[in-house]
Order: sequence, then C-alpha cells, then structure tokens
Amino acid sequence: MTDFAAIDFETANECPSSVCSVGVVIVRGGQIVDSFYSLILPEPEYYQPFCQHVHGLGPEDTDDAPVFPFVWEKIAPKIEGLPLVAHNARFDEGCLKAAFQVYRMDYPDYVFHDTLAASRRHFGWRIPNHQLQTVAAACGYDLTHHHHALADAEACAHIAMAIL
Repeated sequence: MTDFAAIDFETANECPSSVCSVGVVIVRGGQIVDSFYSLILPEPEYYQPFCQHVHGLGPEDTDDAPVFPFVWEKIAPKIEGLPLVAHNARFDEGCLKAAFQVYRMDYPDYVFHDTLAASRRHFGWRIPNHQLQTVAAACGYDLTHHHHALADAEACAHIAMAIL
C-alpha cells in the first residue's frame, strides 16, 4: 500500500463520539507528504479520569477547541479518495462514525485497513504483543509520544508502509 491516510483519535470518555483530538498522516507514493493535528471539543463534553490519564488531555485543553464538523472540514479534502489506516481500526472507525452521527453528517463510507490485524498476520508470535508501540518498534519506528493522536498516526503510517 503506497497511498493512504493513517488516522488516530483520542476520546474524552467512554462514548465513541467524544473525540478530543485527531491526528492524520497522508502517505502518497510510499512517502509521508502531509500531516494534520487538531484538538476537538468532545461530545459529550466531559472527561473520564482514565481517559485523561491515558492521553493527558482535559477540558482546559479543549474548551476553546473547534467542534468535530469544523475539524473534519479541514481533513476531508486531504484524505479524499484515500483508504484510511488505523491501529485497531474498529476503534477509530467507530469514533469517526459516531462523530458523524452525533453531528448528523452524511458518512462517506470510508474504507479502513487495520494495522493491528496486519501485525497479527505478519508477526504472529514473534513479538510479545501487538500494541502500537510494540509493532512500531518491530517495524523500526520509535514511538516516543504514545497516545498523542498525531504521533500514533505517524507510527501507524510507518507500520502500514512496512507490512501492508
């Protein structure tokens, strides 16, 4: 796979629609050509302590952030015609669909590929687990800011270039 967009969401709470940040990395011809990051005002607008502990974001970070439709308006042209890639795509695709539903936006049926499933096929038992940072390391990429949406999207892009 040489042309795709790697995407990662972080959520504020247990609701998939509560995206509070997004990272997107655009790959064309097997090279990273663009990236995008934004904080997002989550919906519903509250943070669970567990989520805050994972990614370090809270209301003080997103109170002045744009709502999802305004953020997606910037992302949509960048990813047009590209398949989307995520590590544990079920989570990120679920977040995307939930946000579209909450804001009553028409979902364009994006095609998702999953680097988690690809890792399980490619590496099998040769690595201790298939977490993003483990798979990234196995693909020669050092993920130093895990759970920052853009850093995770970059790691996913490198994984996809290596094994998809």
